[in-house]
Amino acid sequence: MNATAIAGPQLMVGLVLAIFVLIVLVLRTRIHALLALVCAASIAGLVGGMAPDALVKSITTGFGATLSTIGLVIGFGVMMGRLLEVSGAAERMAYSFIRWLGSKREEWAMAITGYIVSVPIFCDSAFVILNPLVRALSRNTGKSVLTLGIALAGGLMLTHHAVPPTPGPLGIAGIFNIDIGLMIFWGVVFTIPGLFVLIAYARFMGPRIEAMIQRDNHVSLEPRQAYQQVLDQAAARERELPPLWLSVLPIALPILLIFTNTLVGALAKLNGDASISQGVIGQVCAFVGNPVIAVGLGVVVAIYGLVPRMPRDDVIAEMEKGVESAGIILLVTGAGGALGAVLRDSGAGQYMGEWVATLPLPAVLIPFVIASLVRLIQGSGTVAMITGASISAPILAAIPDVNMVFAAQAAAIGSMVFGYFNDSYFWVVNRLLGVKNAKHQLLTWSVPTTLCWFTALVTLLLFNAILG
Repeated sequence: MNATAIAGPQLMVGLVLAIFVLIVLVLRTRIHALLALVCAASIAGLVGGMAPDALVKSITTGFGATLSTIGLVIGFGVMMGRLLEVSGAAERMAYSFIRWLGSKREEWAMAITGYIVSVPIFCDSAFVILNPLVRALSRNTGKSVLTLGIALAGGLMLTHHAVPPTPGPLGIAGIFNIDIGLMIFWGVVFTIPGLFVLIAYARFMGPRIEAMIQRDNHVSLEPRQAYQQVLDQAAARERELPPLWLSVLPIALPILLIFTNTLVGALAKLNGDASISQGVIGQVCAFVGNPVIAVGLGVVVAIYGLVPRMPRDDVIAEMEKGVESAGIILLVTGAGGALGAVLRDSGAGQYMGEWVATLPLPAVLIPFVIASLVRLIQGSGTVAMITGASISAPILAAIPDVNMVFAAQAAAIGSMVFGYFNDSYFWVVNRLLGVKNAKHQLLTWSVPTTLCWFTALVTLLLFNAILG
């Protein structure tokens, strides 16, 4: 038996053992996901036959390489998100969409608001900010609180899982080393069908779940009187908020710049003319369209456009609060990159890729399946997508003709599945909507997340069959 035949099973044993330890540490111990990922990387490398010094170098190099591509973007993104929160820009977008869409379309207004707001703002905090508006709308229109709440929470969830510069999908883009403009574009394409499914579910099931709660618990979901103040002061509150164009600009500007850079690069490749990208216009687009510069410009717009009268020290303090919330995500993302680097350097990724290539399974489903399983086991969507990406990226690199953008989105989509008791957002949504019974909580949040997960998967497979 040759050395390659011996090394292959050894690499697989190391990979399986690493994944098992990762799951046990996250699910059953007090070990944080950050340390668990580093432990898993160490086990995969040592059992796979890597020398200790080479293993440490692989971990640190992989960690640094991942953060070098997306670390600053995540930092700038959460700064911008914090300023959108404190300035009231998110509320302004919600009021504007409600007014544009008119009566009887309030759930669409909530879903679209969530879909846009969650691009730079963490969905947990965005739901807390906008939940009073859900209550006020329910009282004013007679619509079910749960219909509006599910629509808002689902809209927030979709872009939180699939569209950069949200940290999770941004981290995946860094691990797969793909163009962020393409990641944004396909994230939108794959999640928009989920909006329609989400609205249909919210309209159909919202009133029925509310009726179940009232019947089973003999209680009403009528909002507390404190929320009436939101409705009474809505007009006055709108006068205090920044104008809509300024509220949207910090989000729209970076996306526009990134897309422009992606388009120029695509045209240069399509025409085979390097002068397009090397000319003055191409170089300017490459600079301002780099995600670091583009999102940084978005932060500048937010500072001077949304909070022009806020004292300097307060502005800096608010941005630092945003960075504090993203610190652990940066570390977990880097640790995921470290695990991926070990799998590549040890040869486990190539070995498994060659084996998977022989299976009757679309390669693009590998990150999807891994992310879905990790999500079900430990709850965190961000950890699930980073784990799925870090394990699958080196595997897919060894398989020819895989669309890496679709593979990256597969990891993101997989992390949407069945949010339940081990997911913090599950509790945020249900508690703020007043849903306390486990059965009702699952119907309110776990089922719609799974429907969005399935819809996005079908959309991904359809486009992969055509373009992949």
